[in-house]
Amino acid sequence: MAGFLDHFRWPECVDWSEKRNAVASVAAGTLFFTGWWILIDAAVMHPTQEDMNHSFHTCGVFSTIAFFMINAVSNGQVRGDAYGEGCLGRTGARLWLFLGFMMMFGSFIASIWVLFAAYVVPKKDVAPGLAVFFQNAFIFFSSLVYKFGRTETLWG
Repeated sequence: MAGFLDHFRWPECVDWSEKRNAVASVAAGTLFFTGWWILIDAAVMHPTQEDMNHSFHTCGVFSTIAFFMINAVSNGQVRGDAYGEGCLGRTGARLWLFLGFMMMFGSFIASIWVLFAAYVVPKKDVAPGLAVFFQNAFIFFSSLVYKFGRTETLWG
């Protein structure tokens, strides 16, 4: 899955081979930044507990933790090609990646639940709920772009 765009035929005027990691990193960082910016803006615009419950920030915090968990494990460690003599080796890397993805999906699903249970069903202003949802969606896609959009090189 990491190289699903490797065999895509890009236009001749664009050479992505040398810039793939930089483009993926900038795109992931922009998505991550945009997600947090949306939620911070919603928190500023709706400062009271009645407008936006402060506990709804938890979804974004767990998405951020999951972002770091997912990207802390290289694809080589998951496949068993790279260093495998850690705490649990390849099995530990796969378990860590699985827990990171489960936390990311859980946060994303929780943001959908917040949107509908706290804003859509009670017929309140949905802007804070949409902010929580879009924050988690942007962090989710940021994590996928950063994990699978880069190529891994072995140093030294």
